[in-house]
Amino acid sequence: MRTLQSSFLFLVLLMLFGTSSSYAQWTQTSGPGGGNFHSLVVMGTKLFAGAQGGVYLSTNNGTSWTAVNTGLTNTTVNTLAVSGTNIFAGTGGGVFLSTNSGSSWTSASSGITFQNINVLLSVGSNLFAGTFGGLSVSTNNGTSWTTAGDTGLTTTGIQVLVSNGTYLFAGTTNGIFRSSNNGTNWTAVDSGLTNKYIFSMAVSGSNLVAGTDLGIFLSTDNGTSWTPINPSTSITFYKTFTALTFSGTNLFAGDLDTGVLLSPDDGTTWNLATSGLSSTPTCFAAIGTNLFAGTNADGIFLSTNNGTSWAAVNSGLPLTTVYALSYSGSNLFAGTSSGVSSSPDGGTTWNSKGLVDTTINALAINGSTVVAGTEGDGVVLSTNSGTSWTPVTIGQPFSNVYAVAFSGTNIFAGTGGSGIYYSTDNGTSWTSKGFNDTSFTAFWVNGLVVLAASSGQGVFRSTDNGTSWSHITSGIGDTDYVQAFATLGSNVFAATSGHGAFISSNNGSSWTAINSGLTNQNLTSLAVSGTDLFAGTEGTNGGVYVSTNNGTSWNGATTGLTNLNVHALAVNGTDLFAGTQGGGVWLRPLSQLNTGVKEIAAKIPIEFSLSQNYPNPFNPTTVISYQLPTASRVNLKIFDMLGREVATLVNSQMEAGVHQVSFDATHLASGVYFYQLQAGSFVASKKLVLLK
Repeated sequence: MRTLQSSFLFLVLLMLFGTSSSYAQWTQTSGPGGGNFHSLVVMGTKLFAGAQGGVYLSTNNGTSWTAVNTGLTNTTVNTLAVSGTNIFAGTGGGVFLSTNSGSSWTSASSGITFQNINVLLSVGSNLFAGTFGGLSVSTNNGTSWTTAGDTGLTTTGIQVLVSNGTYLFAGTTNGIFRSSNNGTNWTAVDSGLTNKYIFSMAVSGSNLVAGTDLGIFLSTDNGTSWTPINPSTSITFYKTFTALTFSGTNLFAGDLDTGVLLSPDDGTTWNLATSGLSSTPTCFAAIGTNLFAGTNADGIFLSTNNGTSWAAVNSGLPLTTVYALSYSGSNLFAGTSSGVSSSPDGGTTWNSKGLVDTTINALAINGSTVVAGTEGDGVVLSTNSGTSWTPVTIGQPFSNVYAVAFSGTNIFAGTGGSGIYYSTDNGTSWTSKGFNDTSFTAFWVNGLVVLAASSGQGVFRSTDNGTSWSHITSGIGDTDYVQAFATLGSNVFAATSGHGAFISSNNGSSWTAINSGLTNQNLTSLAVSGTDLFAGTEGTNGGVYVSTNNGTSWNGATTGLTNLNVHALAVNGTDLFAGTQGGGVWLRPLSQLNTGVKEIAAKIPIEFSLSQNYPNPFNPTTVISYQLPTASRVNLKIFDMLGREVATLVNSQMEAGVHQVSFDATHLASGVYFYQLQAGSFVASKKLVLLK
């Protein structure tokens, strides 16, 4: 009976709403896991994490995570704060409030003049927001804000706020300040504080600790005086402490280089607590005896034994920045801000391939040999598909490698400022190919012909496998920042940052710009499939573009791609993959890109309009499109049948053009809902049906 009822309901809905043609869009893969996390807060048994990609929620001690970003129009989340059943997110675009555990968010920034929020703190009925523009306070859950700290707070660079119940403390770029009257008046409290750039603070009873880039300081008299409590010289540490917390009787400190240090006696003695931890902690939170650490590259880690060991808990957190994509057979490799990962099944699962504490700028694969160009660690090489790695940089006067390529079994390496190097023995030894003061970002190899992309000097060309070079200036600027090459048929293509795409039909001797329809010319990457050419871009109107005619014209191919800063592209099997800035890897089937499915044209519409969501009915996500002929203040909201608002999808100034927004209704019950667009004086509404 249940099946018959469901089928009947579906038929009725089809009659009511009609059918729709296939609508292609990107979907986020499950990884690589990790990312840069700025804040962790606890509400009962719920753990919230704030990151570059928004807010994530775990209800099972970090075993799995779910994005909770509906209505969060700025997903650069710098800080989180909890006040009763309310949770606040401080972002790069103001403060947002959720009253339903993150299921939906609304803007709560009225009165804050500086919208990039560094820190939020809830104390009683007051909510404080610290920015590089000063301190603001709200007494009504973010409905309105007023300036605080006019008296005595002589710095605007507020980075940390803590309270011990009696006093409010502000850690700034110029010392620590104390207030005894809810931020109305402040007094500098930095006697003995030899470094005044405050990264972190924590409080436990009468003890107050502050982390700087010259170590940790302790105050036992409410900040009146400070004493350094640095680890002994037998422990190697960087002295820049990005996170501090008290958990039970222990003090935990996140050091920029070492990882985690633990003191059981308020800083008298210290021990390393880094087992299993692969990145620098930026924040801590505790649920019972479970201690969580958010890191600057590798996501979130959990310790259940007071820091003795840590384990990554990143399921559902595909927020890593991806700088390079390559493939070998059915395996897709990703070079990220936290090492190398690979997926054997098209992004469904990801496995770490090591180098977990290294930023990977470039990858090149030849059979089972994988070469990685890194930030700071030169070239590393694996001969077993990433199972183990060997540094191959001995004797090389460079550490930042931005480009690697195979020429047969030989290797080219492009460095940051030290030119080009060449190895004929798998990296055991290297020979300089010149350009000692030049940075190189990409290579293209075709037999003895090698093209080298420079940072700010265009293209260099060699016809003798790199022995001698000529500077190519025909058609491509000698100051262009060339980022990538690709081959399609007999043509070679170049992607530049700022001047779009170029084509050469003579192995790079001369070039022609091909930018028709390319509304974003900050190109980062190129990929080819059959007769199709794909370009990754970043910034305004960023995303992915496709050309089916050798670059003569381009169309946007970005529907569903909510992270528009694309650093890398790769074709693997039947899919196109995009590596993004803080959003992991995204996937789009090639069949959706070359079977007549087209993106909405990249031109200014002539009228306001609101399109029917697709798919409809949906479960649990759908896409809503709307058009703006002029820049407008846009409000797009979801209501239930009783007219109650259940989500705010957009609440911001938007540019003229065609826009899409994804709506995730995981938290809602099946039923009929309405969505309403208000843009200036234009108002339109439509139905949507959630069928679980």
